[in-house]
Amino acid sequence: MSRQRIEGIVPVMITPFNESGEIDYAGLERLIEWYIEKGSDALFAVCQSSEMMFLSVDERRALGRFVVKQVAGRVPVVVSGHVSDDPYSQLEELQAAVDTGADGIVLVTNHLDPKQRGTAPFLGNLQWLLDRLPADMPLGLYECPAPYRRLLTDEELRFCIDSGRFVLLKDVSCDLETVKRRVAMTAGTPFAILNANAAIAYDAMKAGSRGFNGVFTNFHPDLYKWLYTQGAQHPALAAELANFLVLAALAEPFGYPVLAKMYHQRIGTFASIKSRTITFDVRERFWALDAILDKIVEGTEMMRARIAAL
Repeated sequence: MSRQRIEGIVPVMITPFNESGEIDYAGLERLIEWYIEKGSDALFAVCQSSEMMFLSVDERRALGRFVVKQVAGRVPVVVSGHVSDDPYSQLEELQAAVDTGADGIVLVTNHLDPKQRGTAPFLGNLQWLLDRLPADMPLGLYECPAPYRRLLTDEELRFCIDSGRFVLLKDVSCDLETVKRRVAMTAGTPFAILNANAAIAYDAMKAGSRGFNGVFTNFHPDLYKWLYTQGAQHPALAAELANFLVLAALAEPFGYPVLAKMYHQRIGTFASIKSRTITFDVRERFWALDAILDKIVEGTEMMRARIAAL
């Protein structure tokens, strides 16, 4: 299998469900087309934003396969679905990811060290999986914050770089100095450090992060794309846009991924905001949530107009 570069703006895909709780594949098809229309460089399916922890292995496999088929090679697709601590269950999940036909599969760091024992168990568990996964399958790593955030040490990252099998890290350090150090470690290799934290998104891009992989790619991936590819040519507008993107992303704790589903319901991507992760009424818990979303939408359209007028 050829090892495509996975970099640029890489949305973490949400999963639309119908009101009965099943995957809405018609809505998913429209969502995929929206991501591509908005300039996404790759897609990350069956991730935490996809509610992978609440999907069966068969659903994860079917979801990934659908995304790969619909994308049809227009952009690379990576998938995860890595949610278990037991090594044999992990292998089953990752084999399901391989079965999707994706361009890469993504391992979740906390499941490589579920008892938080440190580097030796982490590397031992990782090597066990590497010995059993297809040697030609490009791999990624994801510092998923659930069930706990397990950041890579420099030693662990070096092991992954030197293995030659990894092409990306979804960096959830949320720390610019860590991103800079990792960028330096991976310089000159196909291994892309993709920052996922909006607060440092533009600074990380300027420091060499090869794009952005955060949750607000579900609202305005095109704005992140412009910042990444054109921001240096328009520094004043880029600084203003970067500030807007940070403030917009502060809404994430208000019921994401349902908040993103509310946005896509508004623009007609799909009909239901049903979620398996969020089972409470977000409007009841988070007062004025629709008003917050109004402002995100207004700000997004304002920034799009500013860019179009250049």
